[in-house]
Amino acid sequence: MGFFVMIRDVSMGFMLLCISALWVLPIQGAGRESFSRNSSSSSLPSSVNVGALFTYDSFIGRAAKLAFVAAIEDINADQSILRGTKLNIVFQDTNCSGFVGTMGALQLMENKVVAAIGPQSSGIGHIISHVANELHVPFLSFAATDPTLSSLQYPYFLCTTQNDYFQMNAITDFVSYFRWREVVAIFVDDEYGRNGISVLGDALAKKRAKISYKAAFPPGADNSSISDLLASVNLMESRIFVVHVNPDSGLNIFSVAKSLGMMGSGYVWITTDWLLTALDSMEPLDPRALDLLQGVVAFRHYTPESDNKRQFKGRWKNLRFKESLKSDDGFNSYALYAYDSVWLVARALDVFFSQGNTVTFSNDPSLRNTNDSGIKLSKLHIFNEGERFLQVILEMNYTGLTGQIEFNSEKNRINPAYDILNIKSTGPLRVGYWSNHTGFSVVPPETLYSKPSNTSAKNQRLNEIIWPGEVIKPPRGWVFPENGKPLKIGVPNRVSYKNYASKDKNPLGVKGFCIDIFEAAIQLLPYPVPRTYILYGDGKKNPSYDNLISEVAANIFDVAVGDVTIITNRTKFVDFTQPFIESGLVVVAPVKGAKSSPWSFLKPFTIEMWAVTGALFLFVGAVIWILEHRFNEEFRGPPRRQIITVFWFSFSTMFFSHSMHTITFKIIRKHQREETLGSFLLLPRSQGVLFFFLC
Repeated sequence: MGFFVMIRDVSMGFMLLCISALWVLPIQGAGRESFSRNSSSSSLPSSVNVGALFTYDSFIGRAAKLAFVAAIEDINADQSILRGTKLNIVFQDTNCSGFVGTMGALQLMENKVVAAIGPQSSGIGHIISHVANELHVPFLSFAATDPTLSSLQYPYFLCTTQNDYFQMNAITDFVSYFRWREVVAIFVDDEYGRNGISVLGDALAKKRAKISYKAAFPPGADNSSISDLLASVNLMESRIFVVHVNPDSGLNIFSVAKSLGMMGSGYVWITTDWLLTALDSMEPLDPRALDLLQGVVAFRHYTPESDNKRQFKGRWKNLRFKESLKSDDGFNSYALYAYDSVWLVARALDVFFSQGNTVTFSNDPSLRNTNDSGIKLSKLHIFNEGERFLQVILEMNYTGLTGQIEFNSEKNRINPAYDILNIKSTGPLRVGYWSNHTGFSVVPPETLYSKPSNTSAKNQRLNEIIWPGEVIKPPRGWVFPENGKPLKIGVPNRVSYKNYASKDKNPLGVKGFCIDIFEAAIQLLPYPVPRTYILYGDGKKNPSYDNLISEVAANIFDVAVGDVTIITNRTKFVDFTQPFIESGLVVVAPVKGAKSSPWSFLKPFTIEMWAVTGALFLFVGAVIWILEHRFNEEFRGPPRRQIITVFWFSFSTMFFSHSMHTITFKIIRKHQREETLGSFLLLPRSQGVLFFFLC
């Protein structure tokens, strides 16, 4: 269904509807007869049509409709813009259907709109972007955040909010901030969900993290399907859940998770901006919803505070009463983006006309041969100046309700930023901000834009978060899965130095110093760790440790245990424990227990060595006796005394300091011209011995 609204001054009238064979077409459309069709005319058109394509009955749609109406009233009442040209808006309801949305887009094009605001759905955005490309009509979406819509394939599609590329990078930084390595993605299986989670996976990979499991459910899934999905998710190892779904049905996930006991201690739930869109739209907040969501961390598009923003929010109740909407249709951030989108078109038209451009349409030659069909595609016209008008939009630079409205070369809004909120029993509480300029901070991002960009880890700040189960300490983020597989531990099957790690016939299948340390660390854990040791290598030659590291990085092995050297290149792919062996060549030798003995001092030398040492001492004593007994009275006497003196002198040289002096001398043989160096020991005269060595 569709209807056409024409606003003159501040009043608004509803036109009657005429039902055709297939489409619902307006009887009279504002601007059909009032466009300037003569390109040589310098006069401005009396009115210009703009389309609005969204789902009426949705959190985003109900807020957007009020914002559209308010924006049209403000623009037409402002004499400083468009200078007498009235801006009319044509509404079309997509009804959360790709087919209905496509038909609505075609109906919209029949009204010769210069731009279309929407769609709300990313799936519809992919379809109607082809229509925009054919007819050269810019589409400005305030809610379709699929990152792939910003590709070069869709030059006429422009996202006036931040697309999910930045939001997924913000979530990745949040996961990295708490040093989690794996997450489970729960998402709706459409373009919005799949493409957003794909970007999340790429962003996590850059931080050496990953999505361990992707849990997708179809749009409109019932509670039974969601329950089966969450039951399977609960068997996984990771307890970090990232939920990326639509705001109108997303709360059912937490209702089912609560019934399955998945909202208690140890779990982490992170949601994209859909959750705050749903909660902000509830007036007042539902206590039952807050009870379900206690401890959840949610992201939301950040819009800086300003007087204009506060004034607009103050008008909200009057707008809602005027449109006779339900009392619980609250204000959310997409209302601001919808309001700014209309103003962006109006300001761009003002610049477009001031440059001497006109609005003209022409028939599409490729649609001329469709008149025989019941679908009158020949009524669709090409906006001749559409490419120039798109360029004007991309060059706009001003401040709106959502902050600075300026686009970069990739057609993205500059300065992307998000609020980070923690859901408590009293409602959402902001714990910080994220921006691509400084990462996480506890002060508004616009206060930091004047400073140099700094996203270093030490500069990241967030306030305290209360996790599910009212836990303050950040959860570990993983458990051993009930259906999990044991750890696959790679062990190098070496040929040499087998004392570190080698094959064995024991129950583990391996042994060695490194294995013993790893097993000792496992025993210290307060939970069991199922594990399997797998030998790496053929046992005929030492395996390549670089290849082993590569297989750990490729998840072929979960862990590698062995004498692996920590080098810079390897740390780029895997994490190492603290080193437990010093660098360098070391020998691991078994240590055997030994009994204490009074003869322990003999152990440094072998029996043969001690025998040779004793014989040398006796030989020295005998030589000294031969040299001294003729002159020294102490070496004379009965044979028994002389033998005792020889033994005493021999052993006293080993245990007694003789206070001897060493004299070095040089003998020069004049005839042979040779030099001989030598030294001798001068012993105390009490011993009467002169003993020297020649060298």
